[in-house]
Amino acid sequence: MIHSLKNKVLSGSSITKSEALLISGIQNSDLFDLFSAAGRIREKFRKEYVDLCAIINAKSGACPEDCSYCAQSSKSKTDISVYPLVKKDAVLEKAREAKDAGVKRFCVVTSGKRTGKKELAEIASMIEAIRGIGLLPCATLGLLDRDDLLFLKNSGLERYHHNLETSERFFPEICRTHTYYDKIKTVEAAMAAGLSVCSGGIFGMGETWQDRIDMAFAVKELYVASIPINFLIPLKGTCMSEKEFLHPLEALKIISLYRFILPEKEIRICGGRTQILGEFNSWVFMAGADSLLTGNYLTTTGRTYKDDLKLIEQYGLKVI
Repeated sequence: MIHSLKNKVLSGSSITKSEALLISGIQNSDLFDLFSAAGRIREKFRKEYVDLCAIINAKSGACPEDCSYCAQSSKSKTDISVYPLVKKDAVLEKAREAKDAGVKRFCVVTSGKRTGKKELAEIASMIEAIRGIGLLPCATLGLLDRDDLLFLKNSGLERYHHNLETSERFFPEICRTHTYYDKIKTVEAAMAAGLSVCSGGIFGMGETWQDRIDMAFAVKELYVASIPINFLIPLKGTCMSEKEFLHPLEALKIISLYRFILPEKEIRICGGRTQILGEFNSWVFMAGADSLLTGNYLTTTGRTYKDDLKLIEQYGLKVI
């Protein structure tokens, strides 16, 4: 079954939801055949290149939203740092560090439902400066509309990041203060503004394999360019602190499943990579990934630029 589905994708055809569900049932030693097949699909459609991005948590905490997975949520009782929008100089310092390390994209991330007009103007100035030092600017600023996104694009923004987080069915289980449709509208607004879009989700929140498949097909239908895969870290003080960590082989299976469904897209491994995969971190490319968020995340630590660049080199891959 793995071999026939691999050949179907390599020939340019798409797998169905029912075929994706068959892939989700693969277990034990057959998983290594799955990883190998997903790696072959990556080689066919993404070649030997790896796309790297880095972020800055430019405004942290004090978020009114009730997202159950998030340490910055109004429902969480964590000891994360809380601060207003940082100054442009601080953003550029981090951006230069990323550029010197060989990173291509740099993303400005803020907490909250949406960024207000005054802060949006400040962030637009940051974006222009990030573009000026030779990086592709990205932003994660919440539920913006087309006019806001067009303003940012005219300031130099290349890509907007806005996760669906999970399937439409499961979304009300993790958030009540905004809707799945709000998220779809934001992605569509970014596309309408002419921006590249990065949209994926978080795994390990209690969703089913069908939910994971439904989200993959949702981002496929939206024609987004990059799909970030995050693994839940059950942080103390969040509503999901009692969730069990995903097994690393399950995490790798998710990566492979998404490569089968989205063969031509950037499959970007982001939050939870080091904590969930551990010693299996070096398997991400074998399992089908071609892009990484490197450096630290929003409220948790990641891998150093140096370590990720070494990993890429060891695989015989090249940073774009």
